[in-house]
Amino acid sequence: MGNVLITGAAGFIGFSLAKNLLQEGHNVIGLDNMNSYYDPELKKQRIIHLENYSKKLNNFKFIKLDLEDMLGMSNMLKNQRFDYVYHFAAQAGVRYSLENPRKYFESNVTGTFNLIEILKSCVIKRLVLASTSSIYGNSHKSMVTESDALNPIQFYAASKEIDEKMCKIYSKIYDLNVTVFRFFTVYGPWGRPDMALFKFVKSIIEQRPIDIYNNGNHSRSFTYIDDVIFYLKKIIEIDSDSKYEIYNLGNPKFVELLDFIEIIENKLQLSAQKRFLPLQFGDVQGNLPDMNKLINEFGDHEFVDVEVGINNFISWYKSYYRVLG
Repeated sequence: MGNVLITGAAGFIGFSLAKNLLQEGHNVIGLDNMNSYYDPELKKQRIIHLENYSKKLNNFKFIKLDLEDMLGMSNMLKNQRFDYVYHFAAQAGVRYSLENPRKYFESNVTGTFNLIEILKSCVIKRLVLASTSSIYGNSHKSMVTESDALNPIQFYAASKEIDEKMCKIYSKIYDLNVTVFRFFTVYGPWGRPDMALFKFVKSIIEQRPIDIYNNGNHSRSFTYIDDVIFYLKKIIEIDSDSKYEIYNLGNPKFVELLDFIEIIENKLQLSAQKRFLPLQFGDVQGNLPDMNKLINEFGDHEFVDVEVGINNFISWYKSYYRVLG
């Protein structure tokens, strides 16, 4: 089994991958700075869950560390040997990037630079970089491909474009194997409180209005977390000789936002109080991923239906927050 480093291990995707890899017997070290962008208690509980999950094999270690701490990162990586590095640590959130762009530069750009600057001298099989579908901006194509021009319209997406370009340069100069996944609206149990599904479920249960931007004229490729993990693990399962590749990773089916909300209402058996609002600056109206490149490299996969995914999230939410009914 491999030794794996996951940055952002207390985050939604990092936690979910760590749990799956631990189950399969991999040794995982998780890094996170445990910032307070959203509920730190949820992040803490994710780490506790991983520690409890790994007690039998003793194959998980958590280190609280900020990627902006170059000396701390260097010391940690010098004392460890990793086969794979999954880099999920980043300041997330589209709208917050409009309020505090400096934080995105420090966390997403400086943090990523520090990591790859250290990794260039390490012997690893591959670095996996988490990127975003927001990088395409508002495309006028029916489906976006990895070769399409990038048009970020807020600083979060811009920071990810910079990350991709830095990693491409380091791959070429320093012979670093890099795979980039551009994620499309990932959701599921243990998901982020700032994401639409979490906010909608919470507000509907608490009988508070939900904000529906662009008057509901949004469509999304809602991608269930298990589908993301399926392809993230392919990096370990398939011995690729590629130096630098980018893949879209998203559900190839569009879901209209109002249909998404209706599914939530049906699962909760509650009606939402809807507050329709105009399109917010920085919001992407929706891009559908062309998945041909990913499927050709890693194989086909049946994506989880959105009704099943929403139901699974609601079950987790009610259990975690002890919601009756």
